[in-house]
Amino acid sequence: MLKRYKLRNYDFKLILLIAAVSVIGILAVGSADESLQTKQIFGVCSGMVIMIVISLMDYSQLLRLSWFYYLGSIGMLGAVLLWGETVNGAKRWIYIPHLFQFQPSEFAKILLILFYAQFIMKYKEKINSFRILFLCVAFMLPAIVLVYKEPNLSTTILYCCLFCILMFVGGLSYKIIGGILAVVVPCLTIALYLVMQPGQKLIKDYQLTRILAWLDPEKYADAEAYQQLNSVMAIGSGQLWGKGLNNNVIASVKNGNFISEPETDFIFAVIGEELGFAGACAVIVLLMLIALECFSIARSAKDHAGTIIAAGVGGIIMFQSFINIAVSTMLMPNTGITLPFVSYGLTSLISLFIGMGFVLNVRLQRKNNY
Repeated sequence: MLKRYKLRNYDFKLILLIAAVSVIGILAVGSADESLQTKQIFGVCSGMVIMIVISLMDYSQLLRLSWFYYLGSIGMLGAVLLWGETVNGAKRWIYIPHLFQFQPSEFAKILLILFYAQFIMKYKEKINSFRILFLCVAFMLPAIVLVYKEPNLSTTILYCCLFCILMFVGGLSYKIIGGILAVVVPCLTIALYLVMQPGQKLIKDYQLTRILAWLDPEKYADAEAYQQLNSVMAIGSGQLWGKGLNNNVIASVKNGNFISEPETDFIFAVIGEELGFAGACAVIVLLMLIALECFSIARSAKDHAGTIIAAGVGGIIMFQSFINIAVSTMLMPNTGITLPFVSYGLTSLISLFIGMGFVLNVRLQRKNNY
């Protein structure tokens, strides 16, 4: 399982980028809620160790368990609906009494990438055939439906984006892509129109209210738009260099508890307020460089599976970062999703480090290394 590699082929640049953004995350989480900083440090350190161990394994050998990964991911997502704890009207966590809790949808993202990497590579010559396309969609649908039923609309959207990336990188024909877009875009327009109608059943009432609050924030300023408006205010108040980490400024939006869950969904608001425009840009640039490095590794992978793994993990970093930052800056409706390597959450951290471990191994086995 473990292979001997040349040290010069190890992607230390990617590790430094991940370490840098993780350190910022530790500082930001500690400022948002000091009691969680130790857990965040533990998550980052544990994740780093797991990432390095996985990076030294042969991903080609690990992909032989692709069906185990798929069944495991669907099984975990199904278990959430059966035995998960309901928090704020949603079932997203599985609690193991007296041990730990975890969010299966985070691990399932990585497991599905591994499954599709093996499946698409096996049928890459037939990827544009109706049978293989149908199977690809059929395999992803249970995961999307189960996550949607939690309900977790933001992760559902992320799963759909991930699937699109996997199929595109997998070699889907541009003609098919064009045909799908010609159908999907009008359907999405119609769906958006329908969800705005009274009595609609497509999305939950609270999800509809969040969309309305985004479209007309002044009307919902004291309700659903409250957090996002305060988030924008916090980011703007940081100006160029911010108010400083762990500050005691009374006028601070964070110190005034005007944002709930500042350590997770709105961690970018904490960064913007306390580290200013410079700190916010640093986080964006670091995350962008990590995603671009993943895409670069995908281009030089030794096989199709390696390309899909690296591009899939890079896609998660890119889309998840965009959604989180877009919500914090009110570019899209409020929806809960973590900022990669920055937000508090051990499940999110560990799953991302696992994904990056596979990316590093793809890099170690790239074509020019042989």
